Amino acid sequence: MAHTTPRSGVSVLRVPRASTVDLIAIELRKAIFEGALPVGSQLGEVEISAQLGVSRSPLREAAQRLVQEGLLTATPGRGLRVSTIGPEAVADLYTERLAVETQAMRDIVHHARPLSPLHTALTFLKEVSEGDDARAIGDADLEFHRLLVSLSDSPRLMKAMERLVVETRIASYSMPQGYVVRRSVSPTYDALMTHLESGQVAAAVDALATQFTEAITRLTGRDSTTDTIASPLADPPQSLDPIGLPEQE
Repeated sequence: MAHTTPRSGVSVLRVPRASTVDLIAIELRKAIFEGALPVGSQLGEVEISAQLGVSRSPLREAAQRLVQEGLLTATPGRGLRVSTIGPEAVADLYTERLAVETQAMRDIVHHARPLSPLHTALTFLKEVSEGDDARAIGDADLEFHRLLVSLSDSPRLMKAMERLVVETRIASYSMPQGYVVRRSVSPTYDALMTHLESGQVAAAVDALATQFTEAITRLTGRDSTTDTIASPLADPPQSLDPIGLPEQE
């Protein structure tokens, strides 16, 4: 990493700034997550660049990052579209999530990470689950899992999880029944927390695996007993807000 040396002779680290491409990629991921760019919709370069207030060149570069992440799909002659994750791919998505979150739990126990942030996140999930806002429930659920991985303090695990969070939302948007979430909080959450507190990683993984099996069954339309709540997608799609571009030195 580059250093700068001020007149005093003290060496300090130069903090890297987010580039224009970085900022555009962040905004595109956010727009996909929030449904402002609906699944299956085409990414219009002219329209999107105008909304974000950027030129088309960095937009293309940022979009290619999302293609590599699987969030956008490139079709020869047809441009870029927001990816769709159908029922046939849901189980594989949760297989990767289980691998990432399992390792995170191993790290949490091994390094004795404090669990208070997870307790707070779970309490909030239970609170919003008493309401009728499906999107808020889904957001709180994903935030619990994102926070779980962040406590591992592994940049690589966290990078994978940030992508998986968006892919999970894409999968929810892609279901034939629409965006549907479980109304009640699965008891596997409390079980997972209990096992983490006692350092029983294997039992915590079993609870997480059960939780994911329930989610797969629900998302693929094979669960007709769990109480769920639906949320309509944005119609028409929302416009994207202009981004603040980094200052030039």
